Amino acid sequence: MTQRAPHPTAPECLVPSRDRLGEGPCWSADEGRLYWFDIKGRALNWHAPATGTGGRHDLGLRASAAAVRAGGGLLVATERGLAHWDPDTETLALVQPVALEAGFRTNDGQIDPRGDFWWSTMDDDGGRRAGMVFRTRRSGETEAVIEGIHIANTMSFSADGRRLYLADSQAQTIFAYDTADLRRREVFVHTRGEPANPDGGAVDADGFLWNAQWGGSRLVRYAPDGLVDRIVPMPVEQPTSCAFGGPGLETLFVTSAWDGLSDAARGAQPMAGGLFAFKPGVAGLPLPLYEGTFSALEAPHGR
Repeated sequence: MTQRAPHPTAPECLVPSRDRLGEGPCWSADEGRLYWFDIKGRALNWHAPATGTGGRHDLGLRASAAAVRAGGGLLVATERGLAHWDPDTETLALVQPVALEAGFRTNDGQIDPRGDFWWSTMDDDGGRRAGMVFRTRRSGETEAVIEGIHIANTMSFSADGRRLYLADSQAQTIFAYDTADLRRREVFVHTRGEPANPDGGAVDADGFLWNAQWGGSRLVRYAPDGLVDRIVPMPVEQPTSCAFGGPGLETLFVTSAWDGLSDAARGAQPMAGGLFAFKPGVAGLPLPLYEGTFSALEAPHGR
């Protein structure tokens, strides 16, 4: 049964974090925290809505996406491979090195309903060369599963895990993949002809896809058949991604960026790079914890 928030609201800036390239929002229910990254700022941010507290940590490398781990902490996709973030010690430790091609970094990522972590890479030169999508299974095994995507984004799954929504932002297109056979894909939606590139996304309890659209100053909610259900204006030009969190998963958190904006545009958007939040009137789809360990570099951890 669909869970609905009682009163839809409009997006407001929750944290004026001024991220150059905010990305990868990830809700930790156990901690009551929303984590997100500033990729080009090489930082990890967090905010606890219940207490109004938060923090920003210098990572010393570019990181972009995460999944909450069973036992605590985050599994983080970084430019050097997969790492574990420990919130108790506030440290990041590499647990599975992955050698990326020179000039590449990680971009989007999300855990699927089966508990596998999917994450992408892209050429930091605006996606000039095509990147890849990787899948890290619960066994800890990582494999490249999709090639030829220049700027892989959205990376959200249907509740049954059978459909992967994957955007190539450069092509202004979101594809729907059959996860049982990734060779089978179809165009879900595109934004060609509009000043809006599909970016990060999240699926709600109704099975609708919410998508942040870079350059479009908006979030778009798409029905499972690709029809536009709702457009939510944003007070910044470059929203980058979104994730449900908070009590009942009734809040949609939205990251943003100021990277590439002119001085005039930044002056007109003082909250660009901030974290936004609102209640869309529908709850989010719960995501599982990542239960795998990486025995070569870490012992099983607990809290």
